[in-house]
Amino acid sequence: MQIKGGLAKGGLAYTDAVGARAVQVFVGNPRGWKLTAGDPRQDALFTAGCAERGVPSFIHTPFLVNVGSPTEATVEQSIASIAHNLARGAQLGCQGVVVHAGSAVGEDRYEDALRQLHERLLPVLDTVPDDGPRLLVEPTAGGGRSLAATVEDLGPYLDALEHHPLVGVCFDTCHAWAAGHDVSVPGGMTATLDALEATVGPGRLGLVHANDSLDACGSKRDRHTTIGAGTMGGGDYGTGPFAELLAHPAMAGVPVVVETPSERDGTPWAGHAADIALLVALRDAGVRAAEAA
Repeated sequence: MQIKGGLAKGGLAYTDAVGARAVQVFVGNPRGWKLTAGDPRQDALFTAGCAERGVPSFIHTPFLVNVGSPTEATVEQSIASIAHNLARGAQLGCQGVVVHAGSAVGEDRYEDALRQLHERLLPVLDTVPDDGPRLLVEPTAGGGRSLAATVEDLGPYLDALEHHPLVGVCFDTCHAWAAGHDVSVPGGMTATLDALEATVGPGRLGLVHANDSLDACGSKRDRHTTIGAGTMGGGDYGTGPFAELLAHPAMAGVPVVVETPSERDGTPWAGHAADIALLVALRDAGVRAAEAA
């Protein structure tokens, strides 16, 4: 969500304007390392506003975070950023903190990068209270030497973190498509989510990013677009991939957010409002079909 005017003032106005039922926010510069303490008054108003609306909230860590990096300074800053965002998530009552799976940055560093995850990230997770936010690992589009792009890649990743109870998964539809999961055909999204749950186990899926893509399946390019207007949701199967997503049993109770273009026809937020309305309609149609069956 967009928070111009403050986390509470701007963020809650945005939430209401687009009809959001779940929100995701950055609590600092998404492309920087600065750790921002936040405004206690804005924090309290935001937490109360989300609770009043019944809207679960999530934090996304900065894009620079990469615990698998060969550069020690990057690893140190990544760990500090994750710890800070988990603490902010606890302050704000968030359900989860999303972190990109990261990259080994080199073909010969995969095992070393997984060891770094084990040695550097596990101690941070052990400091989070049992009722604190979960760390939701988001597989990437597969560029570079990604530590997790396909859903099957999450197996070794969670092994490295000893399947810590506070580790969950954030599934991004555009990333999965870019990594090679063909969800544009009937049954494709269902099979992908089946494989996800078989790999990580039930209950690990904590959030979904529902985004269409501008690029081809397997492109390893992460370019989001409006749902139904891209290569995965605009083909012969139409919005079928997203209908399958919302109907899958693993999705029961799992919030969904959109990271698509927010403006439409010159109107701020209209793009997000339309994508949210479309997802709600697909979900409701699936519920009616299931009841009729």
